[in-house]
Amino acid sequence: MNTLQKIAVAFFVLCTALWAALFFQGVKEGFYNYLYSFLFGLIPLFGGAVAMYKARMWGGFKSAVGKSVFFVGLGVFCWGVGECIWSYYNLVLNVPAPYPSLADIGFAPSIFFYSLGAFYLSKATGAKFGFRSPFAKVFVAVTPVVVLAFSWWLLIVVARGGVLVPDDESLLKTILDIAYPLGDFVGLVIAIIVSGLSFKYLGGRYLADVIAILLGLLAMYIGDTIFSYTTTAGTFYNGQLGDLFLSSGTFLLTYGALGFATFKTDE
Repeated sequence: MNTLQKIAVAFFVLCTALWAALFFQGVKEGFYNYLYSFLFGLIPLFGGAVAMYKARMWGGFKSAVGKSVFFVGLGVFCWGVGECIWSYYNLVLNVPAPYPSLADIGFAPSIFFYSLGAFYLSKATGAKFGFRSPFAKVFVAVTPVVVLAFSWWLLIVVARGGVLVPDDESLLKTILDIAYPLGDFVGLVIAIIVSGLSFKYLGGRYLADVIAILLGLLAMYIGDTIFSYTTTAGTFYNGQLGDLFLSSGTFLLTYGALGFATFKTDE
């Protein structure tokens, strides 16, 4: 764990302590809920900027690792920008759930970028070699279908009563509700492929950082799914369980990317 990662861990622990205080006391609105949303967005904002800068250590766009670190960093940086805009609505305009809003200008592209980072990570870790076994082919074929079926059931069947675009909902919200989990779904599938097929090819020195990125993708999928469901069901509030998954996901993605900020000679 390098110095940058230690700073990220310390800040995340403080944010999580604030979340726990709010959640277990049942506080669902007010300044501290907004403050929590603002604070946990700082980790990906600053950590993502550092990761993009440090990607040049690996040759930047000349290597798969460099591209992976850069795009994961860019993804979480965009997410941090979106969270800052969200907090502006909260703290200045007193809008508790600005969705859809200008904040989505940051949130929406973030999914594409960190999923692209996961794709280059799979290339760097040798995921393609795992496809030679029959089990790998079945794994890749079945897993996406299961995850997509669950997402459709929860977000369309349960949350919307089977109606794709309800009469009382804007088309943009419906598109974003589906696009966010679907985008995370793509990243999650890549993560499942990498983690399920490539662990023996990852090596030792950056294994923990790679695992952090994979777990971050999983947490983002869960967090965005909860967000889409609760905003549709009308139960969303700042500091809910979904926010814990989102803060954990952005932290893990940032932590993993920052792990590549130094060369590890031994571990």
